[in-house]
Amino acid sequence: MSSKQIALYPCSPNTVRGTSTKISASKDKAVYTNGKTVIIRDLKNAALSTTFSGHAYNTTVARFSPSGFYCASADITGTVKIWDTIGEDQTVKGEYKVLSGKVNDLAWDGESKRIIAVGDGREKFGHAFLADSGSSTGQISGHSKVINAVSIRYQRPFRAATASDDNSIVFHQGVPFKYDKTIRTHTKFVQDVQFGPSGDHFASVGSDSKIFLYDGKTGETVAEFTDSPHKGTIMSCSWSPDSKSFFTTSLDCTVRLWDIESRKSLQAWTVGSGVPNQQVGGVWSGISDLVSLSMSGDLNVFDLRTGDKPTRILQAPQKAITAASSTSSNTFFAGSADGRVLSYNVDSTSPSDAVQLVGGTLHTSLVSGMATASSGKVFTAGYDDHIREIEGSTYTPASIPSLSQPKSVAATSDETVFVAGITSVEAIRNNQRVFELKPSYAPSAVGAGGLVVAVGGEDKRVHVYTWNGNTLTEKLVLPESEGPITALAVSNDGALIVQGNSAGKIALYHSQSGELIPTRWDWHTARISSLEFFPALSPTHVVSGSLDTNLYVWSLENISKRVLIKGAGPGGVNCVMWLGDARVTDGKKTGRVLSAGADGCVRVWEVELPGK
Repeated sequence: MSSKQIALYPCSPNTVRGTSTKISASKDKAVYTNGKTVIIRDLKNAALSTTFSGHAYNTTVARFSPSGFYCASADITGTVKIWDTIGEDQTVKGEYKVLSGKVNDLAWDGESKRIIAVGDGREKFGHAFLADSGSSTGQISGHSKVINAVSIRYQRPFRAATASDDNSIVFHQGVPFKYDKTIRTHTKFVQDVQFGPSGDHFASVGSDSKIFLYDGKTGETVAEFTDSPHKGTIMSCSWSPDSKSFFTTSLDCTVRLWDIESRKSLQAWTVGSGVPNQQVGGVWSGISDLVSLSMSGDLNVFDLRTGDKPTRILQAPQKAITAASSTSSNTFFAGSADGRVLSYNVDSTSPSDAVQLVGGTLHTSLVSGMATASSGKVFTAGYDDHIREIEGSTYTPASIPSLSQPKSVAATSDETVFVAGITSVEAIRNNQRVFELKPSYAPSAVGAGGLVVAVGGEDKRVHVYTWNGNTLTEKLVLPESEGPITALAVSNDGALIVQGNSAGKIALYHSQSGELIPTRWDWHTARISSLEFFPALSPTHVVSGSLDTNLYVWSLENISKRVLIKGAGPGGVNCVMWLGDARVTDGKKTGRVLSAGADGCVRVWEVELPGK
């Protein structure tokens, strides 16, 4: 049985307030980091993005080699990995421990042979080494505090510049790299330094809102840019391919384009206001695309030929995806750990239309549950103890406070939404609470189909209820499981219940009789986080996702048949669901499965459905 990934919708870059976020670009792709994942994002079509999950610790920076064939990425422990960006296997070419602390920036030389890594360390703040062997190729010295940025001149004779929290820039000669001089033009932290592609100049920006230009060969200060200055800390600068201009991003929520000859500001863009719109990073992509990063994680793409607004804004989750629900065969919503909910359209190739942030008043903390009613309305519950409703792609003004912290949400065929909280089960219809239940056990999951409602508990049992429109009536209690119930699904006709527990075991039952259907679906090795029947009416398959990062598709027609997608969600799968109906591809019956989880990325898989 086979499966293949047909789309990957990436997460946004991780941002930290007051800290510059490094982004690198090659052609139409940008590379950045979030958590333990390195993301190569396609700026023209988000679904064509890829990820690298080879780091064991949180990553901090990633840079394409000038050739574009390799990427160097680093993490908080001072480890740098160099890996292949072309092949699907992403072969790791080298892994080197270069610093004793966090790596803040990396730079390749023009030959794609040498790398300088800078950041925090005990005995040194930077290290120059060969990408092939890891052997030293000089010494990075002269700073007394953490180094924030580094850049290497692409042409021979090689030069390197490093920018630090000690308010200075150190100019190095190479190769091998050695200290040449200290440049003290800035009066506060220096946030970024970049050589132009031609190597004639390099520029520096800092917390003093100043921009300086230097000679690329000698390191002599050429000029300070004083025309229309930024009013806040400047976090990054990035050069045009022709080296005639560069742009800067600042915490004053503006992006400015500067001309080298006239030393003046050619254009300025303002991206909203407030902390979420502070610009903390940027990179020049291709000929005319300027990509800046907002504190909120949005990537704003500007075109030199257009006016005062971004031509497109690329949105995505910044934190783990914790809940998801499909609304049609090609659209779904996903909620994340920071309370944001985004709508996805898998048929759209437009980068800004494929993923969009839901408007209206969002949850203020983790989205714990999501369910779609038959009318198409989507109901979400969050750890802010509120249940909210999405109509179209916007939250309606109405929200209902929950009786206890909600953990799971499900909808019955009569548009009633059931919310399982830590001490209660409540039924909500037309923005009103129509029923509440205070069970003797602590609810942990809820599933609904037809007029059957199943509630899983910390007591390791599933309690099956019937719903008559006004009251829940307990019908039966399923046998005790090996651990607390963590996931539940009920088929649309209410005939079947599938449960998953904290021990990684899945069990299938008839809802009317409570009879166990022998399955031996115990291949997961950690907590089951999500379950769903396919198709919803008269199901033939079940999909399961787990904390063990794997996804399984199980056959109801032949219990022994299954399809494994290994590593479907690095860090753990939190949500799985089916998209659309089964289809025949190359004479084989296939279905589309979606997985999302801890890395904030959404993956769409085409799976050959296991049959008789």
